[in-house]
Amino acid sequence: MSHFDFGLSYQYQGRSVGSLLVNAWPYTATLGVLAFSLIVVAGVGLGVIAALRQNSRVDYVAMGFSTFGASVPNFVVGMLFIIVFGVFMYKLTGGAYSLPVSGFGLDDHLIMPVVTLALLPTAFIARLTRASTLDILRQDYVRTAWAKGLTERLVVLKHILKNSLIPVVTALGPTFAFLVTGSVIVETVFVIPGIGSSFVTAVLSRDYPMILATTILFSIVVAVANLVVDVLYVFIDPRVRLT
Repeated sequence: MSHFDFGLSYQYQGRSVGSLLVNAWPYTATLGVLAFSLIVVAGVGLGVIAALRQNSRVDYVAMGFSTFGASVPNFVVGMLFIIVFGVFMYKLTGGAYSLPVSGFGLDDHLIMPVVTLALLPTAFIARLTRASTLDILRQDYVRTAWAKGLTERLVVLKHILKNSLIPVVTALGPTFAFLVTGSVIVETVFVIPGIGSSFVTAVLSRDYPMILATTILFSIVVAVANLVVDVLYVFIDPRVRLT
């Protein structure tokens, strides 16, 4: 029987690995949930708009943003944000306007870490949504809906968006698992005491129980996220049935 008791931490004498993970989890979960919400709204929205306005200026701008977001590493984006919004804006405004460059708080402390964490997945989801939506737009039932004179809003929501979400949901499952189990780079850059930074500290100090527990936690969350995705298929696509 599994008790998930990983023993005591090598680095923090007298403290169990479970208690350390429990203390670090709220920081990482808050950061991950907010970043995931931004990814869903911005990624799906940009992808659908770019597909509906294919080869227009809107499409070029959206895909240009996606290319930038997918090409620049998280640690580079984080450092640029710190320099521009944390240092340069502080000097420019005399301290009247700037963003905190480290630490955690349910305020403007979360702006730069959340955007940094969400940028690359948003770019990926936007490109995936655009490709999937373009494929759906070429289907006969969509042409029939346009020919019947249905409004653009009805066609997009009822016929296009729902059917184009299947590959997007597939990608969002592992993405959510990655976000809520800790981003090593983002939490390290912004000095957030979450699971990601705890994992880095554990590796550097050879805290093997902590490394093992973090790895198992990540595996469990990924498995649960994939299971949720499989269940969601039934509601998104009526042709899929549980067997």
